[in-house]
Amino acid sequence: MSLRKAIGGSMELGECTMNPGYQGAEGGVSAADPGEKNQDLAEDYTQIKPYAGMPKEVLLLYSSQARYRVPREILFWLIVACTLALVALTVTVIALSPRCLSWWQASPVYQVYPRSFRDSDGDGVGDLKGIQEQLHHFEYLNIKSVWISPFYRSPMKDFGYDVEDFRAIDPLFGTMHDFEELLAEMHNKGLKLIMDFIPNHTSDRHRWFNLSRTGDTHYKDYYVWTDCNATAPKPNNWVSIFGNSSWTYDDLRGQCYLHQFLKEQPDLNFRNPHVRQEIIDIIHFWLGKGVDGFRMDAVKHILEAEHLRDEPQVDPKQPPEDVTTEWELYHDYTTSQLGLHDMLREWRAEMDIYSREPGRYRFMVTESYDYHEVEKTMMYYGTPQVKESDFPFNFYLLDLPQNPSGMWVKHLVHLWMGNMPKGQWPNWVVGNHDRSRIASSAGQIYVRVINMLLLTLPGTPTTYYGEEIGMENINVTDSQIQDPAGKYNSSASRDPQRSPMQWSDDINAGFNTKSNITWLPVHPDYSSVNVEVQKKEPGSVLAQYRFLSTLRQSELPLHRGWFCYVHADANVFSYLRELEGLGRAFLMVLNFGKESAITDLSSIRELPDQLKVLMSTNQVNSGKVLQKSHIPTEVGEGLLIQYSTHTRFNPTHPDQCYVSEKACYLSAMDILYKC
Repeated sequence: MSLRKAIGGSMELGECTMNPGYQGAEGGVSAADPGEKNQDLAEDYTQIKPYAGMPKEVLLLYSSQARYRVPREILFWLIVACTLALVALTVTVIALSPRCLSWWQASPVYQVYPRSFRDSDGDGVGDLKGIQEQLHHFEYLNIKSVWISPFYRSPMKDFGYDVEDFRAIDPLFGTMHDFEELLAEMHNKGLKLIMDFIPNHTSDRHRWFNLSRTGDTHYKDYYVWTDCNATAPKPNNWVSIFGNSSWTYDDLRGQCYLHQFLKEQPDLNFRNPHVRQEIIDIIHFWLGKGVDGFRMDAVKHILEAEHLRDEPQVDPKQPPEDVTTEWELYHDYTTSQLGLHDMLREWRAEMDIYSREPGRYRFMVTESYDYHEVEKTMMYYGTPQVKESDFPFNFYLLDLPQNPSGMWVKHLVHLWMGNMPKGQWPNWVVGNHDRSRIASSAGQIYVRVINMLLLTLPGTPTTYYGEEIGMENINVTDSQIQDPAGKYNSSASRDPQRSPMQWSDDINAGFNTKSNITWLPVHPDYSSVNVEVQKKEPGSVLAQYRFLSTLRQSELPLHRGWFCYVHADANVFSYLRELEGLGRAFLMVLNFGKESAITDLSSIRELPDQLKVLMSTNQVNSGKVLQKSHIPTEVGEGLLIQYSTHTRFNPTHPDQCYVSEKACYLSAMDILYKC
């Protein structure tokens, strides 16, 4: 029916539908049966299409029709199926994905010797503010991990390795506020700080030692004491790393104390549970400050045999009174004692408490020179069940200068790779504050190829400050010697490799621009060998280091792919880096010999016949196309060759190849997966 009504004008209403639940005034309202209501509505309602503002009853009428209901149900179940598929895919990807590399794996570690890095206040000694001023240098080199040698309060008898207070900064380097500012700025730039930690000993000025000397009840056994007197022979034949007896008589206590290093560095007694707790408390102190990891110093010396017996002589015929150096004894009772690894695992567990915060893994590396006893070094990795250090420092490449040749380098590399526990992460060191700079010991001609080796081997490389520009040792006269070891024996001085960093050709090589003082002489070649000059030269040692560091991070085969030996002879060491599923791989051909060489790799069928040099340490050879049967290299030249292939070397040569964690690349999704 139609209704017309005027409201301040006229308005026409369209046709209406009947409400079957409504009756006239006489009958009132009845609660009609829903079924009847919809039936009546269906009979009376003749509108063909849904319309905006339709009542609920009409909406329900349309929604029950097959042409609307079926698509709706199909869409619903399709969404459910897609959701389940997405969840299943996510779970599968997570389950199949290899572990992401941690920060200590993704970047080289750069060692800063703070006395020599940068002097901010003009006193001739580097400091924490000086390091902060040069943080951009690490960013330039694409380095994320920085290890800083000791800056604790110390009398400096061993330049910070004799700690007077583990919770204080030595004024020579700055204040605790300076440290906190440095750490905050490093974290702002995405850099990680690794501290040197010296658990084996303290300074003889440490409060603990002074209390122990007086026989204080609590501190009496904080150090290793034994009966002796000033005139009688020492308790046994143990000798110090620096030479002569490891025992010194203390007049105040009337006993001898043990020191495996200087007499000013008394050894702590780790068989005392209070000492162990003190060290754990110190670890917590610095982790609470926010440091990202520790380099644990001289760990093999931490425990000594309680029986204090004489150690066996290397030469039994040598008169005992003539034994004065560490090389004349087998250190069966002063190193790597039972219980050492339990203690290190305990420290690791404490550090793991702080690693639970996302992105804040706390790193631990151990230092132990075990020389030919490589199996002892490998024990610091821990076991499959109990973790210890993330890796022990690998010092075997320090011996590279003894016999520069391809075969020798392969031998040194294989010492680690062939003994490393399955699934562990390797690392490489070619220099540090205790050893001659590689540019001096091996020769300047090998600096570039050694850097190429360091940055293309699997694992984490460690760079000692100045190696990125090829710094050499300085000459130090007897009157200039600062190192305690050098004062005992001038030929053992470590000063030559600790000279000030060469930043520019400015005064003092840019190390100290506020005065004409440096704690050690600057190398005379600083005007040509410095960071500022080499930044401007595309073929410089610095430019090549930076290129390789960046390439290592960006290329999957280089930072987590297979490592395979392919060739070694008197001159050349060659290896592959490849990753399953990736269409490119890298070949390194490195000449460590004493003459030019032609390398024939035609027997390696997995290599294409033609190879293009991505980078040569001799810049003129970069970009050249070579035949795999004829690859020429000059003395000290390294070639980094990138090639395309889908044929892998590692499946058919398993005894020549190593990988820490196997992964494959799926190009369709641009992801890695376990394979």
